[in-house]
Amino acid sequence: MFLSVLGIIVIVIGFSLSKTESPLRPYTSIIRIVGFLMVLIGAGLSAIQQIEPGNVGVQKLFGKVSNSTLESGLNVINPLVEVVTFDIRTQNYTMSGVKDEGDKSGDDAIRVLTADGLEVVIDLTVLYKVVPSQAPHILREIGTDYRNTIVRPICRTKIRDNAVYYDAVALYSTKRDEFQARIFKTIESDFKNRGLMLEQLLVRNITLPASVKTTIESKINAEQDAQKMTFVLQKEKQEAERKRVEAQGIADYQKILSTGLSDKQLQYEMIKAIATSPNAKLIIMDTKKSAPFIIDAK
Repeated sequence: MFLSVLGIIVIVIGFSLSKTESPLRPYTSIIRIVGFLMVLIGAGLSAIQQIEPGNVGVQKLFGKVSNSTLESGLNVINPLVEVVTFDIRTQNYTMSGVKDEGDKSGDDAIRVLTADGLEVVIDLTVLYKVVPSQAPHILREIGTDYRNTIVRPICRTKIRDNAVYYDAVALYSTKRDEFQARIFKTIESDFKNRGLMLEQLLVRNITLPASVKTTIESKINAEQDAQKMTFVLQKEKQEAERKRVEAQGIADYQKILSTGLSDKQLQYEMIKAIATSPNAKLIIMDTKKSAPFIIDAK
């Protein structure tokens, strides 16, 4: 377009020189021809618009936005039309408390109040993209800075609106997935109405107040101690059961011995034990029962 404007200026200069007594007057025809060529070349170049891969173009002429979009590649358009490109690939917007990690420098984490009145800090990443067919609507209703106009404020507002339904500890632990699904649903609906598609919502980190962290750690330690004590008690019960079974076995054995062995059998076992000894032995039996005695002089 710039070349066409420059060509028009050259044509005007050529006509102006033809009406003066300038040394360039004999060349005014050539100047005008050059100007016309510049206008034609500029118009031809302006009529061809290249759209890069992953983008769509929206035509705008004197403030009026076309409802159609230009696909990637070369497109023939009105030379007077201005083309605004939109990235239709997946984009991400991060709000983090870590410096230089998010899209805005410094602490950009989301601070919310939970149902129990505690302040929780949330780091969030939003994955989204522009719906190609809705690019004209976005340009007409929102503009090109939809990240700061739509994505950022909607995400921060919906997270604060939904966090009030959860306690801080539940939000940090058992209800985290439920909370993430809930805010995804609400943000997805708002994005859709504005020509954006929400692909994924990542709650990257939830930071609890220091007092709550201390309480959770104490609770975890108490639960671990209770589990340890349960294990010790169970082990002691098993050991007591083992000793009881052992004592019962000894008692049964002694009972069997006391009721099942006769005096003669005991004498026999005694003689057998002494007889097998390699030392000299003297065995005296009870003479009251006419039992003999044996002397081994070996």
